[in-house]
Amino acid sequence: MSNQPHIDQIAERVERLLVRHAELQRTNALLNEQVAALTQERDSLKSRLAAARARVDALLDRIPESGTVHKTPT
Repeated sequence: MSNQPHIDQIAERVERLLVRHAELQRTNALLNEQVAALTQERDSLKSRLAAARARVDALLDRIPESGTVHKTPT
């Protein structure tokens, strides 16, 4: 009784697993790149939002209170 067919099956399975492992490594690298790009985009958007918020707050500070009466120059 020869173990060769069994060894061949194991070797074939190991080869398939190695190929799958390489594919998963490539996929993981691509996903890591996407995460980095999206993180950078998110940080940029957060910064822009903070700047816009500061501009809106500055504009709101310039609006007179509702009880304040302004005289127009004549």
